[in-house]
Amino acid sequence: MDENDILTRIHSLVDEEHKLREGSEHTDDTRARMSKLEADLDQCWDLLRQRRAKRQYGEDPDDAETRPEPQVESYLQ
Repeated sequence: MDENDILTRIHSLVDEEHKLREGSEHTDDTRARMSKLEADLDQCWDLLRQRRAKRQYGEDPDDAETRPEPQVESYLQ
């Protein structure tokens, strides 16, 4: 997945998250989906940062890998 693919995925996830948050009905399913979207976004942003860092330091950005959700969820913002 290249940076454009990652950015497209991020925009798609953000759009879905906004639509869910704008809705007036926040069921358990809606809250679970928002939680999943947030985790997916964290993973996408982490992957994008990894790719950019690898490129900056002369490494192959294609070596970047999606890290497990528990790992990226524990990062400090």
